[in-house]
Amino acid sequence: MNKLLMTFMLISIFSCKGQNEKKMTDFIFTNSLIKETSPYLLQHAHNPVNWYAWNNETLALAKKENKLLLISIGYSSCHWCHVMEHESFENEEVAAIMNANFINVKVDREERPDVDQIYMNAVQLMTGSGGWPLNCIALPDGRPIWGGTYFPKENWINALTQISKMYVEKPNDVIDYAIKLTEGVKNSDLVTLKENVIEFSKEDLKQITNKWQQYMDFDLGGRSGAPKFPMPNNYEFLLRYGTQAANDSILNYVNKTLTNMAFGGIYDQVGGGFSRYSVDKKWHVPHFEKMLYDNGQLVSLYAEAYQATKNPLYKKTVYETLEFIERELTNKEGAFYSSLDADSINAEGKLEEGAYYVWTINELKSILGNDFNLFSEYYNVNDYGLWEHQNYVLIRTKSNIEISKEYNISENDLAEKVEKWQQVLLKERNKKEKPRLDDKSLTSWNALMLKGYIDAYKVFHDASFLEIAIKNANFILSKQLQENGNLNHTYKNGKSSINGYLEDYATVIDAYISLYEVTLNEKWLLNAKQLTDYAFDHFFDAKSSMFYFTSDEDHNLITRKMEIEDNVIPASNSIMAKNLFLLSHYYSNSYYLKVSKQMLHNVKDRTDQYASGYSNWLQLACNFTGDFYEIAISGKEALERIKEINKNYIPNKLIAGSISKSSLPLMEGRFSENETYIFVCVDGACLLPEKSTEKALSQLKIKL
Repeated sequence: MNKLLMTFMLISIFSCKGQNEKKMTDFIFTNSLIKETSPYLLQHAHNPVNWYAWNNETLALAKKENKLLLISIGYSSCHWCHVMEHESFENEEVAAIMNANFINVKVDREERPDVDQIYMNAVQLMTGSGGWPLNCIALPDGRPIWGGTYFPKENWINALTQISKMYVEKPNDVIDYAIKLTEGVKNSDLVTLKENVIEFSKEDLKQITNKWQQYMDFDLGGRSGAPKFPMPNNYEFLLRYGTQAANDSILNYVNKTLTNMAFGGIYDQVGGGFSRYSVDKKWHVPHFEKMLYDNGQLVSLYAEAYQATKNPLYKKTVYETLEFIERELTNKEGAFYSSLDADSINAEGKLEEGAYYVWTINELKSILGNDFNLFSEYYNVNDYGLWEHQNYVLIRTKSNIEISKEYNISENDLAEKVEKWQQVLLKERNKKEKPRLDDKSLTSWNALMLKGYIDAYKVFHDASFLEIAIKNANFILSKQLQENGNLNHTYKNGKSSINGYLEDYATVIDAYISLYEVTLNEKWLLNAKQLTDYAFDHFFDAKSSMFYFTSDEDHNLITRKMEIEDNVIPASNSIMAKNLFLLSHYYSNSYYLKVSKQMLHNVKDRTDQYASGYSNWLQLACNFTGDFYEIAISGKEALERIKEINKNYIPNKLIAGSISKSSLPLMEGRFSENETYIFVCVDGACLLPEKSTEKALSQLKIKL
């Protein structure tokens, strides 16, 4: 195995002459992607490569022709995916080699995260790293044998030629390697049932967080070094831990991170919304793609941070980000689109990363006139804000208070100027060619954005946020929920398709529970429970007490994987475990609670080693290590009381309520026609009901 692995690694390094003896006329192009709806697949529909979509028919064709599968995975807003397409997939010489020797499969990782998960895992095992574009060669039955990420044209040609030659001349060696690699893919991240005594302690959380601090950048925020990714679930946990443990160092770190992200170039200072990540350590130059899932979670994070700190910067960030979502990523049905591309057409008519977002000094002077000097100080149009080719990415380093004192201008006048600058520059920027839009709607990402709107409404009580949230929640219910109880994963042009993954169920359940908490409409809680029961029927593995990523109705992958590690989006298993914890309280369901606790116990050893990758699990651990409150409100003024409660940052609670009689187990026997009562309960014991929100809140012990 090691000898063959070495051969595969060397393939992409050494050249091979005489590989392109056939002429282009020997090949008939049969690119079938024109039939697809994914913007990423459609971007490749006119390549000379004979691309196929991932489906049963394609896999059957590979077996019939005994050809290796060339599986190329990316997404529409991926900059390096575009580069490799231009260099290789649009090139007829490269296409000839691919068409002659492989069944070429183009996959949108956002539509098919199950396929991406398998082959990303394989490439990481082979190379130690991964990313997109992801390119993997597999046997006709899908078992991987070789792969990597971006390849320059010549390296790509050399690799493909040697691999296809090896498959012809030494097929048994290739098959043996595929067998061993596939076994590695099946066993990686394998979760087993931990049967020892289940214990979670405050001391565990303290030690985990202390160990984590060695990777924290206390000066600039985020993880030390570059690049810097916004990791919302990291900071949600740390905000909670810092608050409940009264750890000022952690709280200062979280606030430093959130402030510098909002000040940075990673945040669109003109149009609102966050880019994918920054390539440097000061949050300055972003990878300019804007993803729905980032912005949905960051809205939730900044709303909670405002709730905890009352920092006006956080409120401004939430409002501007949601304005961006409504302007750029929302359709008439209330669904949210997936992303905006990193690349756009520049002044020379060529695709260029960031062309839509950057400015030159001459442009800014012409647009802003006499305000340019103050503007340049505010947004660092200087050496600090310079990127490349005399382009500037706007970045802040000082608060409004600091600028107003330094330049002898009132805070109100400065705020008015900033708003005017944003309006003028946004109007001017819109004259440029806009980045390409990925207009498919993914159920899981829609649920993350839905949760963002709900969290914003919880904190700011803006009725428009709730209106948009309910419209999106109904979109998921009416378009993505099917008659047999399953969710579909994607929606475009009026068509719902692709059987859903665990991430779809987990995120929708989470969002629906949250929507119930602010509306008290039990329809949302009931749907959350029904989706949970469907997930148990089709995703649950009783042997490990964990959930598979794919349904038992999906059969065309080499293995079923479990998503355990929290990444930019939390793992679907960690979201499900938190959902089960909450639903166990709402429905007095001891089985839900038992499974939730066991799931956390199964990954406990991993949280000790890599806290950043298990921060959503750690939030669940907080629920088990300290007091967790059920706040039940019954009476005609229940919604008003909820608004009063939500002015406070209380992460260790759930809210139940009704404005009339309710059969919900948590609400039974609590309704009064004449009064509104607030019941605070913990561990099955309730304190005396209170009419006053202030008195009810005084019953809570916020510390861990």
